[in-house]
Amino acid sequence: MNRLTLILAVIVAAFTVNISAQEAERMTESCTSIMVGKLASTDGSVITSHTCDARYRTWMAVVPAHDYERDTVTAVYKNRFHTRSAADSTNMPRLGVIPQVRHTYRFLDTAYPCLNEKQLAMGETTISGRDTLRNTKGIFMIEELSRIALERCTTARDAIRLMGQLVKKYGYGDSGECLTIADKDEVWLFEIFGEGPKTVGGVWAAVRIPDDEIAVSANISRIGYLDLSDPDRYMASDNVFDVAKKLKLWDGKEPFCFWKVYSGTNYQKEAKNYSIRELYIMQQLAPSLGLDNSIENLPVSVKPDKKVSVEDVSRLLGSYYEGTPLDLSARHKIPNPKRKDKQGNIVENEPDSIVSPVANPWITNEQLAMFYAMGDSAMKWTRTVSVPWCSYSTVIQLRSWLPDEIGGVAWIAFDNPGQSPRFPVFCGNTKLPASMSVCGHASEDDNTPLWQFRKANRLASLRWGVFRKTLEPARDHFLSKGIRELPMIEKTWLELNAEDSKKAAQLLNDYTADMLGAAAYRWQQMAHEFWLQTWKGF
Repeated sequence: MNRLTLILAVIVAAFTVNISAQEAERMTESCTSIMVGKLASTDGSVITSHTCDARYRTWMAVVPAHDYERDTVTAVYKNRFHTRSAADSTNMPRLGVIPQVRHTYRFLDTAYPCLNEKQLAMGETTISGRDTLRNTKGIFMIEELSRIALERCTTARDAIRLMGQLVKKYGYGDSGECLTIADKDEVWLFEIFGEGPKTVGGVWAAVRIPDDEIAVSANISRIGYLDLSDPDRYMASDNVFDVAKKLKLWDGKEPFCFWKVYSGTNYQKEAKNYSIRELYIMQQLAPSLGLDNSIENLPVSVKPDKKVSVEDVSRLLGSYYEGTPLDLSARHKIPNPKRKDKQGNIVENEPDSIVSPVANPWITNEQLAMFYAMGDSAMKWTRTVSVPWCSYSTVIQLRSWLPDEIGGVAWIAFDNPGQSPRFPVFCGNTKLPASMSVCGHASEDDNTPLWQFRKANRLASLRWGVFRKTLEPARDHFLSKGIRELPMIEKTWLELNAEDSKKAAQLLNDYTADMLGAAAYRWQQMAHEFWLQTWKGF
């Protein structure tokens, strides 16, 4: 191992491996999803998204569509999101089998499967809930439930119904979870819990986000009152009220509030249906509403002041409250060297202090403890939207006016979404670049995208005030480039598909590979540039 590699490994470890128990607990509060209705988006897309903010697998694959004989079964597993590759089954027990359907759809297999060939897409956030609701005898964990739905369904409503049927028959064994389920016409917020230790089943509710509104889920139950007389807007399991009464979570007299009953104020300690991330994102998209932390319940969805783009969603998933008192990097200030000229005279219009160029919004737990011990009480940890322990993130746009193959696009980033570029994977992709077939968490491997981006990102964090001026324009360049080139890709695909569908699919495969390769190369260049500048700085 050469000196550069050794020091980079130490830097990466400081951010991702050597964590305290307290920081590990923080990392369980992870994942953010932003949803956008088709009338709320700039181009008519329906959008869902997901930041996979934990040490989940980063390998990805396109699972092809498949036809099956009658009386075939399919297995349901646990812990597949901790495997090293598609062929790895280490510590992945089989929990049961269910009947297979005659035909399954092609889908993008990520740690939490996220997109199929019919423009059905999903994001995910864990909402935990009451421990007393969990029943580990249920065979379905949330990632397997979403996988089966993507293999079999074409719409969000169908996916919700199917998952409800599967849970009722085979049981839900996971903690409280939220899926943000979208198709090319609608986006839904779906929340599910176990039915308690005595019943192998599940209880769930779903709310449709109005077409002209946006919504946010970030590890806290968001669904409140249910109007099941309005099936166009609300769906729920047939036991949603009975289970609440049976487990003495609801007396049947007070108005029924899903999050209060099933998530419970014992988990959501402040008796609110939002945390800072939901509030911040809604404040950014709908500032005219004047939302603040004094309100008891944040609306499930709101109408944005302006139409929302893929770039907007990506920016918010990468945000850290910059420009607000919550921005951790803005709290670390030093005397302004420009306050005085060479003769020692005070320079007008220059502030006494400036933000330190080494301050960054993703400061480690150990650094925070150091500052706090030195008397800097302002340096307290705040859970940002983007985090350095993110494995990957997706922003998925679904477009009804285009063929499914090019209408659905997952804009993917590895590592910290506030630092990494995005590249597209289309519904019509039939394979992914070989570098995406192995998880980057197992060991340092420059052949995996996670490590191709992580080194520059960690080095940039050492002098964020300086290096962000190079990294952020590069980050934004690739998403802007991809969106700018979409019309050309769509036109070329239509022409090729009219002659040969395999050539059309290959176009998409090649474009994904080219975009990922170009972005990875730029990040490897930046890692070298940042290293040289950091070394000189020391």
